[in-house]
Amino acid sequence: MVRYTGPKNRIARRFETNIFGRARNPLLHKANPPGQHGGKRKKKSDYGQQLEEKQKLRAIYGMLPNAQIIRYYKEALRKEGNTAHLFIQRLESRLDNVVYRLKLAPTIFAAQQLVSHGHVLVNGKKVDRRSFEVLPGMTISLKTKAQGLSVVKDSVDNTTRTVPEYMSSDAASFSGQLLVQPMPEQIPFPLPVNIPLVCEHLAHTS
Repeated sequence: MVRYTGPKNRIARRFETNIFGRARNPLLHKANPPGQHGGKRKKKSDYGQQLEEKQKLRAIYGMLPNAQIIRYYKEALRKEGNTAHLFIQRLESRLDNVVYRLKLAPTIFAAQQLVSHGHVLVNGKKVDRRSFEVLPGMTISLKTKAQGLSVVKDSVDNTTRTVPEYMSSDAASFSGQLLVQPMPEQIPFPLPVNIPLVCEHLAHTS
């Protein structure tokens, strides 16, 4: 299981937003993108724009490996319907992401850790695979021990974040559900992402 351990603040500065929702905004210290010429705007080629959109998407979902992004795209391609919508819905239904969206963890990386350490239950059974696909109607909850963690309590009580409309949350029981598969415009991305452009990139490179 691959876990990103690189410099998160550097990525946030690259996209010029607090992309991971960290309590201490990295842009307050250094606002410009990293690198010697970070403050200069550079004109990107079509390929460069597509690549940047994919990198944004990877970052939003916890720096997912490129191989997983490609796998989800190919899965969406094989199904009937709008490929871009199916693709983003698969990403949104990852267990670690659902834990994060339900405010059971303060960041996507904290959610990944909760899942990997076996603190998360799906319909009452432990699931420690971050990429597990949560289907509408499944109940996601935390073990009693995890409910006592200060980082979890603080996240649940955080009023600056809200649970998306396509999910339901019961803060008192540290649980919730994915109600329906969301449309892209319903997903609370920290910065705009052009999903069709990501799909174009993957179509030419995967």
